[in-house]
Amino acid sequence: MSRATAEALLRQAAATPEITFRDGQWEAIDCLVNRRHRALVVQRTGWGKSMVYFLSAKILRDQGAGPALIVSPLLALMRNQIEAAQRLGLRPATINSGNKEDWHRVRAELLANQIDLLLISPERLANDEFVTEILLPVAGRIGLLVVDEAHCISDWGHDFRPDYRRIVGVLRQLPDNIAVLATTATANTRVVADVEAQLGPRIETQRGPLARETLALQAMRLPNAAVRLAWLADYLPQLPGSGIVYTLTVADAQRVAGWLKANGIAAEAYHSGATSGDAPETNVHRERLEQKLLANELKCLVATTALGMGFDKPDLGFVIHYQAPGSVVHYYQQVGRAGRAIDYAYGILLSGREDDDIHAYFRNTAFPPEPQINEILVALEESENGMTLRQIEGTVNLRHGQIEKVLKILAVEEPAPIVKDGSKWFRTPNAWRIDRERIAHLTHQRMQEWAQMQAYIDGPDCLMQFLARALDDLLAKPCGHCTHCVGRLLVSDVVRSATLAAAQRLLRRSESPLEPKKMFPSGAFPRYGWSGARITPEYQAEAGRILARWGEVGWGEMVREGKVAGRFPDELVSGAAEMLRERWHEARNVGWVTCVPSLRHPDLVPDFARRLAAALGLPFHAVVGKLRETEPQKGMENRYHQCRNLDGVFAVAAGGAPFAEPMLLVDDVTASGWTLAVIATLLRRAGSGRVYPSALANAGVD
Repeated sequence: MSRATAEALLRQAAATPEITFRDGQWEAIDCLVNRRHRALVVQRTGWGKSMVYFLSAKILRDQGAGPALIVSPLLALMRNQIEAAQRLGLRPATINSGNKEDWHRVRAELLANQIDLLLISPERLANDEFVTEILLPVAGRIGLLVVDEAHCISDWGHDFRPDYRRIVGVLRQLPDNIAVLATTATANTRVVADVEAQLGPRIETQRGPLARETLALQAMRLPNAAVRLAWLADYLPQLPGSGIVYTLTVADAQRVAGWLKANGIAAEAYHSGATSGDAPETNVHRERLEQKLLANELKCLVATTALGMGFDKPDLGFVIHYQAPGSVVHYYQQVGRAGRAIDYAYGILLSGREDDDIHAYFRNTAFPPEPQINEILVALEESENGMTLRQIEGTVNLRHGQIEKVLKILAVEEPAPIVKDGSKWFRTPNAWRIDRERIAHLTHQRMQEWAQMQAYIDGPDCLMQFLARALDDLLAKPCGHCTHCVGRLLVSDVVRSATLAAAQRLLRRSESPLEPKKMFPSGAFPRYGWSGARITPEYQAEAGRILARWGEVGWGEMVREGKVAGRFPDELVSGAAEMLRERWHEARNVGWVTCVPSLRHPDLVPDFARRLAAALGLPFHAVVGKLRETEPQKGMENRYHQCRNLDGVFAVAAGGAPFAEPMLLVDDVTASGWTLAVIATLLRRAGSGRVYPSALANAGVD
């Protein structure tokens, strides 16, 4: 295949007669289709990596090769790529958890050589049914393997995903002369070396310049959430076109999107669980949101990293970060969504005080503690019939997500110390020892990455040059149009006082729902005698309310300060009373107030609850007693241990309370909601009226 012929295909695909290959594109294609080598391409976002593998797939198919297998991390990426492949005349298909009804048809078409591209997520490689029914029958006929976002294969990288390690196993099953392409925009020298080692021999690495000439960057610290919200409302309408506002948490995505809509800005929240009334399936809803942004029907999507790798809108006018991401590499990847096919776009980072706490939480939970990993291995070894994930939860005090992470990490080790059969996990005879030195180094690296992010925010030098050099592009020069290069703020950091006041009011009126628990975990309540079954409606709490988020400007700060001082201020009493009277309509009929007791701080919550009851004109009755001290609930990591820690702890004595009337049940801080749920069930079983639970602050990270 000659360069001229390949370039003709490029012009056909792009429908642009004058287009030519960018530096490095032909060289990568030549490596794959003419020499059948393996290529690692490290090029900036927007360079055209997907065009390389689509053209390579087209050429190889025209030469009689088998279909291409493309491993991509996100469904958003798959949707973009399917559309691009169809424009080239290729026949793509995807297999994911949301289209299982299509698997049989896709398998038949693959075996009949009627599919040119099969796009999958790395998680599919962990699915036994997919591997045995689809992958293995066609493995010998694969013409091209593409590993998109290949930095995910390296645990030295910023976004290591254990399932990516399974790709190495796929490579071993392919003939040596199969073309393999790995692509990424975010790999430094160490990650490149790790990926090269894992992809095997005959690999050619291509690294291009990473600076983005069309991006104008600015970073600034704004003191709190109210100022950041006000800034968005004041300045987002002035930015060109449409864009993305990134947040660190789902709760922030929802809050920011709601605030922007209230200020007349067309915005929607985008996260992994986002749904709507007419699209209860999250993949359907998220695809609709993507299409709205692509069609410029929205000013912005307010998104978590669920809208990340591979989402391609060439005319995206801005990317704003409501909080700082955990590393410069993450930031480069996300801000690189903007300005791909336009002359000027903004990348603006707003750093807040809560950023440190959120990222410390992420770092501390990245690697489960060694004793708990060993507990999982011991539990599996002692179980003759294997264990489901829920059964492991009952044995090990780790969050559901952490247990999943441990199982994934162990399952991709070679030789693997555990294996999955159906829904159950089993211990194998293979020995396993934790690499403490490597984990310590990776944890230290995450801390260094966060320190580098702070240096980006506070430093005096060119911001684009800083990003490129952080990715080991040592030839990067000052960009000439970031805030440091031009010597002024590109967008002012001054907000209107009226907007700020409105944002402050929002934060004082942005309580969150507390959904009632509907199922007890099996075996968690032997003292109470409650089985692991559905909590019948008559014993459930009503839907509750949480006034604030722990430590957040406004009420959240007051809760934290009051907890330290040993008394909550009267302002919190007024705020909670206003919430109940003016916005919590379902709880207006409560006839009395009680509270969650504590042996460590016996007066803190009762004192607040008494003052709240007085403000509401209701009686207070301390009808719940705590029989023994327990470990702090914040140390209980999953629902089984959260409930087991509460078994037999509380008792109800009605006394002179108007017990049959609806009541308000008050606590100070909650993370899981189980304490309130257990006490509500005890109250209802004792014959109480409806129980409306309320807490001052939510300490969970969502």
